[in-house]
Amino acid sequence: MPEFDKHVHRKRTMAEATQTRYRVEGMDCASCASKIDTAVRRMPGVTDVSVSVTAGTMTVKHDAVSDLTAIAKKVTGLGYSVSQIAGKAAPVADPKQACCGHDHGDHSHDGHDHAKHDHDDHDHASHAGHDHSKPATKDAVEGLHGHDHGSTNGPWWASKKGRLTILSGAALVIAYAVGHLVPSIASYAFIVAMLIGLIPIARRAIMAAMAGTPFSIEMLMTIAAIGAVIINAGEEAAAVVFLFLVGELLEGVAAGKARQSIQSLAALVPKEALLEENGQTRAVPATSLAVGATILVRPGDRISADGLILSGESAIDEAPVTGESTPVRKGVDEKVFAGTINGDAALRVRVTATAADNTIARVVKLVEEAQESKAPTERFIDRFSRYYTPGVVVVAALVAIIPPLFLGGPWGEWVYKGLAILLIGCPCALVISTPAAIAASLSAGARRGLLLKGGAVLETLGTITAVALDKTGTLTEGKPKVTDILAFGHSEADVVTFAAALETGSSHPLAKAILDRAAADKVAIPTVSDAKALGGKGVTATVNGKAVFLGSPQAAGDRIALSAEQTAAVTALNDEGKTVSVLIIGDTLAGAIAMRDELRADAKSGLKALTDAGVKIVMLTGDNKRTATAIGKQLGIEVRAELMPEDKQRIVGEMKQQGLVVAKVGDGINDAPALAAADIGIAMGGGTDVAL
Repeated sequence: MPEFDKHVHRKRTMAEATQTRYRVEGMDCASCASKIDTAVRRMPGVTDVSVSVTAGTMTVKHDAVSDLTAIAKKVTGLGYSVSQIAGKAAPVADPKQACCGHDHGDHSHDGHDHAKHDHDDHDHASHAGHDHSKPATKDAVEGLHGHDHGSTNGPWWASKKGRLTILSGAALVIAYAVGHLVPSIASYAFIVAMLIGLIPIARRAIMAAMAGTPFSIEMLMTIAAIGAVIINAGEEAAAVVFLFLVGELLEGVAAGKARQSIQSLAALVPKEALLEENGQTRAVPATSLAVGATILVRPGDRISADGLILSGESAIDEAPVTGESTPVRKGVDEKVFAGTINGDAALRVRVTATAADNTIARVVKLVEEAQESKAPTERFIDRFSRYYTPGVVVVAALVAIIPPLFLGGPWGEWVYKGLAILLIGCPCALVISTPAAIAASLSAGARRGLLLKGGAVLETLGTITAVALDKTGTLTEGKPKVTDILAFGHSEADVVTFAAALETGSSHPLAKAILDRAAADKVAIPTVSDAKALGGKGVTATVNGKAVFLGSPQAAGDRIALSAEQTAAVTALNDEGKTVSVLIIGDTLAGAIAMRDELRADAKSGLKALTDAGVKIVMLTGDNKRTATAIGKQLGIEVRAELMPEDKQRIVGEMKQQGLVVAKVGDGINDAPALAAADIGIAMGGGTDVAL
């Protein structure tokens, strides 16, 4: 029975295990996570700790008797700001149930709605609603630092780190001034300047040592600075401490911006939704939507939840999620994704996923998981110092003690030499070099129009063996252009003139392509009357007294017979990945206009340089297969098309498993998980804020 009682008690304790999440501010790298993990894991009742640098959170699995206040106090003692995330402590879930499989539906695009321009073949960057500004590259700054772990939110000078760095710098300047004015007290002035920055560092070194990390970078800095003072090098000690603080401040700002850019994904989902209940609609928080609820999505609104269309048909701009270059016409029983943009008609949508599990939330989770999986558990300096630093301390102690004790050497001389060895041998030169390396790489890149996230990025770039490229806006210009004008029954000028007349006033990228061509050809655009949009087919109007139709070849074929030669010409253009719109004037087939998102001027030369260097190249795109294949054939590269964000991330992971060092280049939100998963993530300057 006693054994049975023990068993029951053990099962009860396991059943009562819960997890609590904390917001931790000031974490900049894997070293921070390692120190927190080591300290909290030693606390009574704690069974597991998961620290996410990217999300700025800590999840602690513990039993019911754990002292949560003591856990928070332990983390605070290491120099971080910590607060429990609101919400009830959750029972520990079965890890097997943690993954969420989901079907992303079919991405074939039949039909050609020229009125709303759902061209099934065409390719352009539709970035409606995107912010265009900042890279979440894989290798964020992995610099060396002893942290003053204040929040990096807001301006850097208002943070705890910023204030300490400014104060230390000011003290160093004052010490120099005092040294020149009163040379006799110069050494004391530098010691005071050094102590201003060193005291917080030394405090954290002691706390880290007590928490199980005795040879932290803070400890190295403390030993080096004190040693410098002992051998009368107070000026150097003050300078080392100041440069140290500058390095950690730079890294803190970079880490904070990267974290904010990932969190800004959530802004793609509207905060409110129009919930339909009992025939009435009311605005409710999007986060409160339950699975099975019905919402109304008005034309032009962002869709607030993943769901199935119950009624209505509209063109949906899915570029934020799938990368599909043209809006996709969807109707009843088809899937829509949170964060995408409704086009021209109201939709009633049944919610199929809560806010915590919608498409955008999954992308955020994919990015965070990818960044966590690629970060080393500890930075090189901490691993290195685990063995090297104790060795240096032992050697320095032997040099200081053995000659005076056994060889009759003067104590003063040999203690000085021992401290000199300690100061020289301590790897603080690495610490000092970090901010200098960061500054050099940032400035060199900036002069070339590149924003680099630390020296580790440059090191890894030299080892790249494969590059995965997005298509729209990366290999291509990101906006369609008229590539061909076919004149059948009228002149090319007439084809452009009448097509532009029907497109006047439209803001769709394909319409703009036709209007841009008309402007370039300097044609006079006539006025139209009786303009009508024909859903899924095209648009009609009266121009100069003539009935004019512009739409898909299929819709045109229903109105007038196309000859075998004309059909072959249109098909040939489609096979090249171009969207073809056919123009009918009166009862005559007047001509056709082909459009495509064309390659960047330097795309071929850039890819040739990579190929010549032996780098494997593959295109990963959410666009339709025919368009992508046509572009790939022009460039002579491998193509993977119709991909969702997780598909791109999976393919990058597969390439890495094959032993390739992968760089991912992209410019859309759909690229963000793959950018984070790659060894190097390269975001195009014109891309979305989150990708950058």
